Amino acid sequence: MDKSYSPRDIEARVYARWEAQGWFAPAGRGTSYSIVIPPPNVTGTLHMGHAFQDTIMDALTRLHRMRGDDTLWQPGTDHAGIATQMVVERQLNAEGKTRVDLGREAFVAHVWRWKERSGGTIARQMRRLGASVDWSRDRFTMDEGLSQAVTEAFVRLHDKGLIYRGQRLVNWDPQLHTALSDLEVVSEEESGSLWHLRYPLVDPPAGGPAQLVVATTRPETMLGDAAVAVHPQDERYRALIGRRVRLPLAGREIPVIGDEYVDREFGTGCVKITPAHDFNDYEVGQRHGLPLLNIFDRDAVLNDTVPAAYRGLDREAARARVVADLEALGLVEKIEPHKLMVPRGDRSNAVVEPWLTDQWYVRIAPLAGPAIAAVEDGRIRFVPGNWDRTYFEWMRNIKDWCISRQLWWGHRIPAWYAADGTIYVGRNEAELRARHGLDAALPLRQDEDVLDTWFSSALWPFSTLGWPQRTAELAKYYPTSVLVTGFDIIFFWVARMIMMGLEFAGDVPFREVYIHGLIRDAEGQKMSKAKGNILDPLDLIDGIGLEALVAKRSTGLMQPQLAARIEKSTRRQFPAGIEAYGTDALRFTFASLATLSRDIRFDVGRIEGYRNFCNKLWNAARFVLLSVEGHDLGQGEERPSLADRWIRSRLAAALEAAHAGFAHYRFDLASQALYEFTWYEFCDWYLELAKVALQSPATDAAAQRATRRTLAGTLETLLRALHPLMPFITEEIWQRVAPLLYAAPGPTVMLQPYPAADAALRDEPAEAELRWAMDFILAVRNIRGEMDIAPGRRFGVLLAAASAADLERLARTRHFIERLANVEGLTPLPAGTQEPESAVALLGTLRILVPMAGLIDVAAEAARLEKRLSKLRQDLARTEAKLGSDSFVANAPAAIVAQERARLAEFGRETEQLAAQLARVRRLASAGGSEAGA
Repeated sequence: MDKSYSPRDIEARVYARWEAQGWFAPAGRGTSYSIVIPPPNVTGTLHMGHAFQDTIMDALTRLHRMRGDDTLWQPGTDHAGIATQMVVERQLNAEGKTRVDLGREAFVAHVWRWKERSGGTIARQMRRLGASVDWSRDRFTMDEGLSQAVTEAFVRLHDKGLIYRGQRLVNWDPQLHTALSDLEVVSEEESGSLWHLRYPLVDPPAGGPAQLVVATTRPETMLGDAAVAVHPQDERYRALIGRRVRLPLAGREIPVIGDEYVDREFGTGCVKITPAHDFNDYEVGQRHGLPLLNIFDRDAVLNDTVPAAYRGLDREAARARVVADLEALGLVEKIEPHKLMVPRGDRSNAVVEPWLTDQWYVRIAPLAGPAIAAVEDGRIRFVPGNWDRTYFEWMRNIKDWCISRQLWWGHRIPAWYAADGTIYVGRNEAELRARHGLDAALPLRQDEDVLDTWFSSALWPFSTLGWPQRTAELAKYYPTSVLVTGFDIIFFWVARMIMMGLEFAGDVPFREVYIHGLIRDAEGQKMSKAKGNILDPLDLIDGIGLEALVAKRSTGLMQPQLAARIEKSTRRQFPAGIEAYGTDALRFTFASLATLSRDIRFDVGRIEGYRNFCNKLWNAARFVLLSVEGHDLGQGEERPSLADRWIRSRLAAALEAAHAGFAHYRFDLASQALYEFTWYEFCDWYLELAKVALQSPATDAAAQRATRRTLAGTLETLLRALHPLMPFITEEIWQRVAPLLYAAPGPTVMLQPYPAADAALRDEPAEAELRWAMDFILAVRNIRGEMDIAPGRRFGVLLAAASAADLERLARTRHFIERLANVEGLTPLPAGTQEPESAVALLGTLRILVPMAGLIDVAAEAARLEKRLSKLRQDLARTEAKLGSDSFVANAPAAIVAQERARLAEFGRETEQLAAQLARVRRLASAGGSEAGA
């Protein structure tokens, strides 16, 4: 093995071999275990969320493959209608062209060419991450087979009356000219205004108000108002319900209605109701039978339904004109600054307009019922379990699903229109003409719209397996075993897959849904380009220089001030750029963060620790190979030592914890168990214990064989246990270790059995005895550190109040203790013997004494301790003064105050310990032990 671990020299070579050998494909035998990848956008690149999610799915896939299951991890990408069309249209615009110039057919062909040339980026990046998907089954939602599935699903739902065309309110992007799903709308708080406008009452009551004052954030939409609403229990306005107000500027009379939707505490308690331009108002309008007055066209420009003075104005211009005209009429009571949530299209950044338009819908309630029952009766289990309540709440209040999009790229809706407006639905034009007995000469026009990307994604678990054909793969791998996904798409994807799976495939699409948290930065903030805190997983794997990182983060930002701020923060956070950590370190970091929490904070410092872990494992493997290569590891006589029995027992315990972690989707606990065993027990202790045994002339051949076999066997088992989380380094080392243990070890660790947690290997007596010896060694090492005794200086140790059990354990472990504590002589003191002035450690009732006379330079040690103690007391006093300041405690952030209090407690503990050490040294000096030690 190379002296140092270099992931760059290993990972690409190892992955190419795995893929070339076809080892990612299902074996065709054993119990089926299948996962479908949440299909990333074909336009996308691997971001931290993808890398985290793919690590979890790959760990599960590799684990079950090693368990002998017939394992399929299904890859694929989504055609991403809006995102892809935008990418290609921008390219055309740069050439001075538009999609309209090309025409629909030529434009779609152009997109396909772009996809073939540029659409494989994320697949290449997944390979870098070690994803063991079956690439031979790679799917794309616009593939011929999947497109057939989409058409079939649409036709069947339409035939059952579950798809219809109707006019309703949608999220409308006036820049892209298409309806959007809720997931494609990002609402963030922005600064705006709250206008208080006077609406005159037509017939004011005697002694009552002559007008109602409504508060609105969108005065321009008042031209489409259908009512003014008040809360029916609001004493201020209850008597006015049923009266009418005159709508300013429009001159129409509209009613005053009572509805519990109104928040009495917001604004004036009077709300304008504009059913065609607000989703909540739409619901109010439906309850009260209000008219739908659509005042905007597709560009969000005021149309001909409004007074002539406002026609042709966009929203901003219309707002300014309306407010100015109202002020001129004395109808603006006041204007207040106001924070409000503004919905924007996540691709265009245009303010989304609730707009009344004709669209295609899925009648969702009949599909939701069986989907609710599937979770209620346990056919589907959410992990963590509390997510089922969120699922139920949404599903029981679900609205019909708008599935049409005004795009050219996507699955075109299989509906055709006759000249008289009759709509015909079929799998293709020829089939629908035959179904409906239409004359071949009857002209038909296909619907221009395409289907929502989420419609095809809802079919993903079974369309990728060949549905609507009843393929062998569908029979074997459906339902899939688990879905791994973030909580942000439970409604948009998870729920819809459940509904469609039950409707078309006759069963749930997956048995379990593991809901993981979302990756955020170290401060808990969402990663975004605007915040300048995005981390590219490939940069963490390969490293990136500072200037390249600055350019990546700040290029393309429209605001120079924002770009400058991001550049400054990047240079402060990464003054030397980002180091190369390798894939395994990144994957193990993700595994360690995979708790059941909603948010996951990613700190780059953590990945550095796991890179050190990779180096630790590599160096341990080098030691093992140097210790066992050229020696007989066969099945001859062996006599395991106490240390051999101990490490085998501890390995069994670690494997038990790892199995439990994986079983409950607690990847953090599984990785923690394997990490702690590897670092603290195998590397820090057993390798040293084995070195003592192998170098001791008292160790016979059978004992040496046992130790070498335990060294190699433990490492090989550990590599198999770690492989699902750290595939590359474990493969590279296993290829060198396995041939020493097995005559025919197999071609790859990924096809070896995952190690079982063998309870028969648990050896409690060995664990207890060696734990005692380790505690003894640590006690002596602590004394050495506290008294500043050189690591190479050997000294004798006295034992006081030793029990018979202590002496028996000492006899069996003396050779370990003397070597690893670097002491010469372990001498029990007879009962009643006066103890010399010593540094003391307790091990139960046993007192471990290190006599200081002649061991240290007492004067120098006292001076050293006094200096440290003086500095510590100064720190303690400063911290006490800071916390004694009422101003600091009242004004500093709570986390800073808590940090200072923790420091105060730590300074106090250290002060007590140093004072005790100094007292011992002074007693030694007064007893005549001032002569300098060597």
